[in-house]
Amino acid sequence: MSEKTKGSCLCGKIRFVVQGPYSAFHLCHCSRCRKDSGSAHASNIFTDPGNIEWLAGREFARRYDLPTAERFAKSFCTECGSPVPYLSRDGKFLIVPAGSLDSDPGIKPRDHIFWKDRAPWYEEGLSAPHYDRYPK
Repeated sequence: MSEKTKGSCLCGKIRFVVQGPYSAFHLCHCSRCRKDSGSAHASNIFTDPGNIEWLAGREFARRYDLPTAERFAKSFCTECGSPVPYLSRDGKFLIVPAGSLDSDPGIKPRDHIFWKDRAPWYEEGLSAPHYDRYPK
């Protein structure tokens, strides 16, 4: 097993620890993940279902399974709306939103999936100016 990595939702009511080994780290550009994240893609790490320890607030987690989708689901904090880890519909994987982790999990994105569905502005955004804070 790999080193443990802490994570939480934005408000901190939900806290957890995950560990590998991790099987995948996908950047998903499908329209569902873009709508769910409100961004260009979701950043999800996959691991075994038993590789999580809930430290606090599990009762604040809610799950939504999109009825028209075979696989899409989301889990979020009912207080702040932040995405939190959840089991895949078939129960084979724990899916961890990478942005919910407090430090480097030691795995890097392996691929971009549903690339043809990416936001039309995604690639151009990569070359936009970078700032350490809000621009003046």
